[in-house]
Amino acid sequence: MDGNYKVYNYVTSSDRIKAILDQPAGAFEETDSLPDRDKLTFTNGFYGKCAAIFIDIRDSSGLTAKHKRPTLAKIYRAFISEMVAVLNSTSIVREVNIVGDCVWAVYNTPLQSDIAEVFHVACRANTLLKLLNHHYSKKNIDAIKIGIGVDYGRALMIKAGYSGSGINDVIYMGDVVNSAAHLAHEAGRGWHLPIYVGELIHLNLTNEDQKWLSSTYLTGKGTVYTGDVIITNMNDYITSLS
Repeated sequence: MDGNYKVYNYVTSSDRIKAILDQPAGAFEETDSLPDRDKLTFTNGFYGKCAAIFIDIRDSSGLTAKHKRPTLAKIYRAFISEMVAVLNSTSIVREVNIVGDCVWAVYNTPLQSDIAEVFHVACRANTLLKLLNHHYSKKNIDAIKIGIGVDYGRALMIKAGYSGSGINDVIYMGDVVNSAAHLAHEAGRGWHLPIYVGELIHLNLTNEDQKWLSSTYLTGKGTVYTGDVIITNMNDYITSLS
């Protein structure tokens, strides 16, 4: 039996719930950017401006129905491995997470140039899909589609878990996380282009980057921007593969 387990006690559980709910509002600090993880405790939190990217596979159920488990495991393992590598490829990354077949990341973006870098990460992820599909085709695996959502806004950053147990993690929640996930959910479906960008992201891009995106209306979000943007030198390499 695992020596780290602790017997559950509903009386002490009640005390913990009360202590958490009684924490003063002042323990949650408003910041212009996200702090380092080591500034978090079980009694504080930070509201910070940041950007988020969500990447989700389209029609996961179709993959499950079509492929046997060993092949399915390889498809997901390759996808998650390399998408995480792309999301983690900039110094402004704060956190990369995997939830099922979705990967997402939060970025510290105090500068306008940081927001442009996040957009470029999304474009690298979109180009990576071509590389994945190239290798999938060599194994007679059908091409997959993805949706990429990118947005900027406020996030609540807290440390959550069971105090004293060693079981804890940094959690990001709030408008920007929900919005990026919503954009990713819409992107890549049917005739929709694979990248959906929120209005604040688009506003802070250079004119050169903005020209690759077109505006569209999304229920619940208003005006958003879509595109199918790739990284040229990366795409040239993929094209050169036999």
